Amino acid sequence: MRMKKTFPVGAAVVLGLVAILSGAQAATPPHDVQAGSYKVDAAHTQIIFSTLHFGFTLYSGIFSGVTGTLQLDPAHPTAARLDITVPVDSVTTTSAKLTGELKGTDWLDAGTYPTATFTSTNVTPTGLGSATIAGKLTLHGVTKPVVLHAHYVDAGVNPMDKAYTVGFQGTATIRRSDFGVKTYVPMIGDEVTLTIAGAFEKQG
Repeated sequence: MRMKKTFPVGAAVVLGLVAILSGAQAATPPHDVQAGSYKVDAAHTQIIFSTLHFGFTLYSGIFSGVTGTLQLDPAHPTAARLDITVPVDSVTTTSAKLTGELKGTDWLDAGTYPTATFTSTNVTPTGLGSATIAGKLTLHGVTKPVVLHAHYVDAGVNPMDKAYTVGFQGTATIRRSDFGVKTYVPMIGDEVTLTIAGAFEKQG
């Protein structure tokens, strides 16, 4: 989802993300992932947003507490469906002052718009363990089409809770002004990059 000011994402984190963006090295090949209904593992799902801060640095923040579902069948990838809800009040940055501002009326206005949602409308495989997921993002009371670039990470039984889990990494780019969040544009970047670490636990 698209948000405001951005926070710093360290080079080590970026390199770590790049290293897992290929299903080719997964212990479980993408075509062997179990089909079925999955629920977001909120404790291990994060959305990082980043944007250019006064033209000097990329600044980043994070959303947590994500909920939602995934319908998945590797034999029919185009039939996959993703529904995600993000509590806007979960936004966090390294600055308590900035975190409070982002929740306020000049930015995300979490009191009026407590959730952001994404619902997929079309899934298109683009390679081994990768796909584009077109969908509708609702943020700040505005709904716009957004394309998510998703990469399979791996699947298997979580050794801690014994739940069968599948993980994906995703990226998307949005313009916050499209969603009515225009504070300090262009001094603080209009274009926001979203990086999503998504963990899903099989149900039933």
